[in-house]
Amino acid sequence: MTVYFEDEAMLPFGFHLEEQAARIISAVRDYVHCPYDVEVSVTMVDKASIQGMNLEFRQMDKPTDVLSFPMAEYDKLGDFSGKAFQESKVLAPDTGELVLGDIVLCSDIIREQAAEYGHSELREFSFLVVHSMLHLFGYDHIQENDRLRMEKEQRAIMDTLGVHRTSGGNGGIHGQK
Repeated sequence: MTVYFEDEAMLPFGFHLEEQAARIISAVRDYVHCPYDVEVSVTMVDKASIQGMNLEFRQMDKPTDVLSFPMAEYDKLGDFSGKAFQESKVLAPDTGELVLGDIVLCSDIIREQAAEYGHSELREFSFLVVHSMLHLFGYDHIQENDRLRMEKEQRAIMDTLGVHRTSGGNGGIHGQK
């Protein structure tokens, strides 16, 4: 597994961002039974940077917590043999790893949301990486049934990681207050 990690925001956290990202990426890869070693790029940015990216790629002129840029397409979740996946997958020439895509996280919003939801920055960061990794594996939350499935999978992965909600707030369910 290769994780390309860049911290452009340089906002200090009380845990090692790169190590936690790698731990989560590995756990999600295992959880979805991906048969490939994977390559993922993770970049930490500030609010202005993510707002610019959100405008450019989603036509939304506001900051967001995380953006996901998947490389592969899937016929259905968990199907690494489907036609769409086979035609869209990219394997890194030097390692043979599946290039999953890019994750861009906003350090400022991680800190703000952790305080707002009443849990740790570690929990917020971990949750957003899990959420983004599921997007890289083809999950989305546009339709209600897809949202419910994605939330169920996120909870299961967070439990597997042992990163739990703490008291206070609403527990930080992504996208809900």
